[in-house]
Amino acid sequence: MVIIGAGNTATVLGRKIRDGGHDILQVWSRNPAHADQLAKELKTSSEPSLRKLTKADIYIIAVPDDAISEIAGQVELHNHLVVHTAGSVSKNVLQDASRNFGVLYPLQSLRKEMPLVPEIPFLVDGNTSDDLTLIFDFAETISTRVVVANDEERKALHLSAVIVSNFSNHLYTLAEQYCNRTSTDFSLLYPLINEVARRIEFKSPSELQTGPAIRGDMETIHGHEELLKNFPEIKNLYANFTKSIQEYYNNRQ
Repeated sequence: MVIIGAGNTATVLGRKIRDGGHDILQVWSRNPAHADQLAKELKTSSEPSLRKLTKADIYIIAVPDDAISEIAGQVELHNHLVVHTAGSVSKNVLQDASRNFGVLYPLQSLRKEMPLVPEIPFLVDGNTSDDLTLIFDFAETISTRVVVANDEERKALHLSAVIVSNFSNHLYTLAEQYCNRTSTDFSLLYPLINEVARRIEFKSPSELQTGPAIRGDMETIHGHEELLKNFPEIKNLYANFTKSIQEYYNNRQ
C-alpha cells in the first residue's frame, strides 16, 4: 500500500500497518523531508510526485481535512482503492481520484511522539459493497474494533470526539494554568483525571456525576466563583457548566 501524508495520523497508521504485517510500498508528503523521514522509519521508499506513485492495492490519504480534496484532484488511481482518514469529510471527495474509494477513520487522538501505539477503533465506509468489504477486512488486521459508519454517522462521532477530547483537554489546560498561577501542584490531579476516565468504561457518565452543582451546594459554588474573580475565562466556563449540570439533572427528575 501507499501512504499519502507524513504527519501524526500517517505516522501512527504507518506503524500499525507495518506491525500488522502489511507491505508499505511508498510514502508521499508535501514536504519531501518528512516523507523521507517516515519512509526511513517504515523501511520503504518515498516519492516526491503524486503523479508517479507506484501501483498498490490501497492508497491511504492521511492529510489535514482541508487538503484531501486537493490531493484527490491530483492523483489518478483509476480503479485502485483509495481511502481518506478524516472524520467529518464525505467519502465522495475521493470520487475523482478513483472509481473505488472509501474511508478508514481512526477514532483516536494520534501523536507521532507517542512511545506506544494506543488502541484505535476504526470507522469505515466504502463506495460499493465490495470496497467496504475490502476496507473492513483490512481494518480488522490492525484493530480489534471496526465499525461501519456512513458520512452522517461518522460526522456525529467526530463531533462527539471533539467534545470528549479537545474540549476536555482545554479544561485541563485552564486547570493547569490556574494551578500554576496559584502555586499549586497540577500533577496531584492526575489520579483523579485517570479515575474519572476509567469509570465511564463501566457505567454511563450521567450516573457518575458528582460535585457541588449536582448537590445544589450553593455555598461551595459561590466560594469557587469568588476564587475565580481574577480568572474571568475560567469563571465563565464554571458558571456555564454549573448551570448545564443543574438543568440536565433537574429535567431528569
